[in-house]
Amino acid sequence: MNVEEILRELVAIPTPSAVSNLPLLAWVAHFVEARGWHAVMLEYTDENGVAKANLIARPAEAPRGKSWIRFAFVCHTDTVPYSAGWTDALKLQADDESLHGCGACDVKGALACFLAALDGLAPEQVHPQAALILTADEEIGCKGMERLLAATNLRIGAAIVSEPTSLRPGIAGKGYGLARISIYGLEAHSAYPREGVSAIALAARFINRIEGLAAKLAEGAAAPTAMSALFDPPHTTLNVGMIQGGSAKNIVAGTCWFLVEWRPMPADSPSAVFVELTSLAEAMRSEEPRARIEVELLRAEHGFAPAGVGTLQRRMGETSSRAPIGISFGSEASRIARIADEVIVMGPGDMHTAHSDRECVPPGELTQWVQMLRSLLCTGG
Repeated sequence: MNVEEILRELVAIPTPSAVSNLPLLAWVAHFVEARGWHAVMLEYTDENGVAKANLIARPAEAPRGKSWIRFAFVCHTDTVPYSAGWTDALKLQADDESLHGCGACDVKGALACFLAALDGLAPEQVHPQAALILTADEEIGCKGMERLLAATNLRIGAAIVSEPTSLRPGIAGKGYGLARISIYGLEAHSAYPREGVSAIALAARFINRIEGLAAKLAEGAAAPTAMSALFDPPHTTLNVGMIQGGSAKNIVAGTCWFLVEWRPMPADSPSAVFVELTSLAEAMRSEEPRARIEVELLRAEHGFAPAGVGTLQRRMGETSSRAPIGISFGSEASRIARIADEVIVMGPGDMHTAHSDRECVPPGELTQWVQMLRSLLCTGG
């Protein structure tokens, strides 16, 4: 099968994080087993009672029971939900420049490339220490990968983590932080506002100070380095992504909460922004002692960066003229970095089109990635 035919099959299988990924894994397992690989599914039930699994597939010649993998191709299987208005989300559509469909670039296009690369090789051509690792629930916090790491003792030499980078090797990545800030004021009738304390008004003031913190981080970023130059923007960023509060239009709001996320540079502590948010909350408590403000840390994850130029990065440089980059979006690379000597985030497509009904992948990038992966499979990275 060619890469477009495979991608059409993968897109047709719905895999939003809320549903089971077992049908997709079964399709992939059948595909690789027909080409001389063996696949192991590590099944689990998620917190909503949905059956999920991670999958590890290796050539038949790979030593059974050995945890060492020389070259791993890592790919998550879930997509974000697609809108009800996107009626053709599960049908791969082609235009003059791209192939469109849910997951086409994030990241079923990359998986289709791996399978097409494998399909073009005889079993004896594939390095026995190669592996395909598929995970569930990446889009909702890399939960499948966390389960995989807890259930195995894998060690990896070099890993490619699939994400759409327009085939530019992502050799470093920002971390991720998330906090919930809850503000409790005093309700009162809006005709008598001085009797209450508006949690929404306090939240607005708090968010304004968060914007100031974001500006300070941008202005105070260290002098440009080879590492920071990989990122756009080259500093830690903050975002208030959700907010909710109040009970009625004529009531001074008694409660308000919002979520703050941040993406720290690889060298920065992922909890440093949380410390700053805690300090802002303390200052606001002293200004309005009748209010209660809680700052809850939900996630604080390190980024990743190479210790030097590894073998896989050199191979990427030999086969592609595209310059390395740093990635600012989340991926499983920070988890894989715990057990791998070298990690690169790379794949066809552009993240700017992902998570929308514009999602697409250029056929030329699929073809190029198939060729590169075929070479990596033969040499074991």
